[in-house]
Amino acid sequence: MPVPAVSHRLRSLFLLALLVFVASFPVLAETHPGQAALVREVARDTGKDPAGLNALLDKARVQQSIIDAMNRPAESKPWSAYRPIFLTDKRIDDGVAFYRQHRVLLERIGKQYGVAPQYIVAIVGVETFYGRITGNYKVLDALVTLGFHYPPRARYFRQQLKTLLELPDNQLAGPLDTLTGSYAGAQGWGQFMPDSIRDYAVDGDGDGRIDLMHSLPDILASVANYFAKHGWVAGGPVAARAQPDGAAKPLTWQARPQWPLEQLEAWGYAPFRHLNPGEPTSLLTLDGSSGPQQWFTFNNFRVITTYNRSPMYAMAVYQLAQAIMDGVRDADSAGNAP
Repeated sequence: MPVPAVSHRLRSLFLLALLVFVASFPVLAETHPGQAALVREVARDTGKDPAGLNALLDKARVQQSIIDAMNRPAESKPWSAYRPIFLTDKRIDDGVAFYRQHRVLLERIGKQYGVAPQYIVAIVGVETFYGRITGNYKVLDALVTLGFHYPPRARYFRQQLKTLLELPDNQLAGPLDTLTGSYAGAQGWGQFMPDSIRDYAVDGDGDGRIDLMHSLPDILASVANYFAKHGWVAGGPVAARAQPDGAAKPLTWQARPQWPLEQLEAWGYAPFRHLNPGEPTSLLTLDGSSGPQQWFTFNNFRVITTYNRSPMYAMAVYQLAQAIMDGVRDADSAGNAP
């Protein structure tokens, strides 16, 4: 039987009724641009409840102060202004006291991972003043602000937010909506970003959890593991002063060592102390308080730059570690009790 033709008027009435029906459903607006897509990805990859994920993200507040802090990093300062931030008598003395108080734990971890303990101490000293300044921003606020509302680095911070939402509960120091950290979303005494928690944080005390805020074995072992996984060489050099002659060849620093030390010597840079002439090195020039400073930097210096890409950061960690170790030896020689 042929289907009778539908009049133009009836078709119009049907379409109008359909539009009214669809419009009667509430529109699920996103709190943050791109939130819905992120929730779908996390739910797909982990099986977590989308409603719960949306509830978490809906509570996150966009904070202009986070964006402002991203736009004025300390690494924009010259070395002459950057160094005094971290190489203070207080930070050195407290690092010496921290090392001596936790020597057994530090030296056990250092031996286990092949990382000199003073560098583990220097990292938590530079990052959080030995756990005193871990950041007051809610981690969700920081990562939502930067992942959804900061176009220059949105791709990176969106990935960090996704990783945070995917971390199992036993890798977090508490419920997601209570975690606090830096303006960039870094957490704990060592200021680990979510992907570093996932890839390098370890359960140092064997309790089945990773707590980078409250468990010192977890905190220190995680820093050491991070260094080890990035290629730290036990007993290897980190940095050493270089003395250029009047005809030294200008060089551009790269984090990865570029030439054997003997090549730099041939180009006019003499070491202040004996070093392996075949050791791969780069040459770093810093703006010191009394003029330019030249430094040989080695593989272990490169490892520190994987924690923070700034060579000034790596130099601050190196010099703080050296000062802490000198202070520990002095205190030991004087017979002072920890």
